[in-house]
This record gives sequence, structure tokens and C-alpha cells, in this order.
Amino acid sequence: MDFPILLIIIIALALIFDYINGFHDAANSIATIVSTKVLTPFQAVLWAALWNFAAFFLAAYVIGEFKIGNTIAKTVDENFINLEVIFAGLIAAITWNLFTWWFGIPSSSSHTLIGGFIGAALMYAFTSDYHNVVISNPDNSFFENVYQAFKQLFSQSVVKYKVVIPIFLFIFLAPFIGMFVSIIITLIIVNICKRTNPHKAERAFKKLQLVSSALFSLGHGTNDAQKVMGIIGAAMIYYHVNVLQDPQYLNIPEAGRFTYFAQHYLWVPFVSFLAIGLGTMSGGWKIIKTMGTRITKVTPLEGVSAETAGAVTLFITDHLGIPVSTTHTITGSIIGVGLTKRVSAVRWGVTVSLLWAWVLTIPISAIIAGVTYLLVTLIK
Repeated sequence: MDFPILLIIIIALALIFDYINGFHDAANSIATIVSTKVLTPFQAVLWAALWNFAAFFLAAYVIGEFKIGNTIAKTVDENFINLEVIFAGLIAAITWNLFTWWFGIPSSSSHTLIGGFIGAALMYAFTSDYHNVVISNPDNSFFENVYQAFKQLFSQSVVKYKVVIPIFLFIFLAPFIGMFVSIIITLIIVNICKRTNPHKAERAFKKLQLVSSALFSLGHGTNDAQKVMGIIGAAMIYYHVNVLQDPQYLNIPEAGRFTYFAQHYLWVPFVSFLAIGLGTMSGGWKIIKTMGTRITKVTPLEGVSAETAGAVTLFITDHLGIPVSTTHTITGSIIGVGLTKRVSAVRWGVTVSLLWAWVLTIPISAIIAGVTYLLVTLIK
């Protein structure tokens, strides 16, 4: 089957974003294991990349479905999706990801992707409404037309709030769940091991960190690779339904199209998980420094607690089909282990600056995507 050029570009851009997501989020999987000197940075990224890719086999053959990819594909109503919308959303996501990576800010790759997708779809709806208003009211002023277009936009269901509201809630819930679970795990471990020889305990926890970091990388791959797969899925479903008018897709209810797509194009999830693994191998030392040392100093015991708590949170949210930020999750987990020592062990100045980056990610990505969509349509 011959795909149009724009669809091929979208698939390529999505995989580039996936690769960038890998090195942008490499710190999530390896920050604690590097800061505790269990592995060198090079060894750690190889270890994390292996388990990022292994997550494909877990999702495809053990879990048997891609719930998070399905959620991403359904954040926007199908009537407001076209290839230009998806292209603009990806450009915005890549731009914000590279900006935050360059300045060492551990923002969420997941939320920038969602923000870009939503922002481009809203701009598509607005420009369509504006065009219709101008045709219906040729004597109106520019500002009157803009006002009427906005009124029409707010009366439409561009964003599927039933899908998006849980994602927004978990921006705040995911780090708190990670923090709560890490506090519980740390307290349990400390009480069990309080009579153990400190040197023996440290050696044991350094070995256990290999397991906990592998679990977190597995959760990271399962969570994040599916997001790119969801974007590619939205583009492919649009192409089959609206361009080809493929009866195989048209005869399937909207809710079941993504599942059919994942089975029809199994190579898409495969390369999505492969790309994030390759990206992780590229690392990202600036963010590793922030995550591994600047929030709070972490021992091997605390590294095990933080990574295990992060993995538990990611597996729970994957089961629920809610895409969350691995960055937020592991940050909350690291803060949790810091709080078990004392409140002042957490460097709250760093944490507050991270919080601002998280809050701004979706709206900034949406704005960039909206402007990009306008430019694309003008050029077109």
C-alpha cells in the first residue's frame, strides 16, 4: 500500500519524537542507579534501553492490548483530526521536548504530545468555524467574525473530556501516588533491615537496584512508547476512514478501530518500542543530574524504593489505560524517599521549578501546535 507523503512524514516525525522521548526520559530510568554508583551512565542507559524494548513483548503478548495508545488516539474527536493536525501536534511536541532537554528541565514528554495534539485540533476547529462565519456573515468586521468563531468553537466537543480529564488529574495524582508508595516501601525496608549490617545491606540493595530499575524501565517503555503508537494510530485510522474509505475500518465501531489497527500494523508498536529504546541508549546527562542528585541525595536502599514505587505506579496506570508522565512519577517517588529522612532533605526550590515546567507543558505545547497548524495551512 502506498501512503501519502504527509502520512510518511508523520510516521517519521512520530518515531523521531519517540527517540527524543527516550533520551529525554533516560534520566527517569537511570538517575538513581547512576547517582548511587551501581552502574556507570553508559552501562545504565544500555540496561534501561533493553527493558524499554522488552516492554513491547509484555504489552503485545502478555497483556495483549495497548490501552494507553488507544487512550491517546481518542483524546480528540475524530471529526477534528486530519493529517495536518497530527503533523502540527508532533512539531510542537518535538520543539518543547528539545527545548526542555537543552535546559535540563525534566518536563513530561507525554503531556507535551497530548498538549500538541489538542492545540492543533482546536486550531483546526477554530479556523473551520471562522471560515464558515465569514461566508455566512460577509459584512461583519474581523473582530465580530473571530468572536462568533470562538462562540461556535466552545459549543463543539473537539476534546473528549471523558478521556482527557483523567489524564489531567493524573498530572497531580501520579507523583503523589509514587511519593506515597515510596514512603511505604522505604519504611517497610528500613524496619525489616534495621538489624542488618550496613555494608552487607548496601551491597544487597545495589544488586536489587538492577531489578528495580529494570522494572521501572519496563513500565516506562510500556507507558511512553504507546503514546507515539497512539498518534501514529490516529493518523493511520484517519487515512483508512476518510481518504481510502476502507470498508474494513468503516464497518468497525469507532471504539474498536484502534485495536484493529494495532493488529493490522503490528510493526507500528514494534518500531515504537524500538525507537524509545534506542533513544534511551543516547542518554541525557543534564536531566540525570537534576533527577539523581539535585532533588535529594539517594542511597541504594532509597533507589530501590523510588524505582519500585515508580514501577508500581506505572503498571497501575497502564492497567487503567491512563497515560501518565514517567518524569512526574519518578520525581514524586524520589521526593517520597527524601521525606522519610526529613522534610528539609528535599530541595524544594528545585522541586517548585519542576512543578512550573509540568504545569506549563500542556498549554505551551498547545499554543505552539496551534501556530504551527496555521502556518501549515497557509503554506498549503
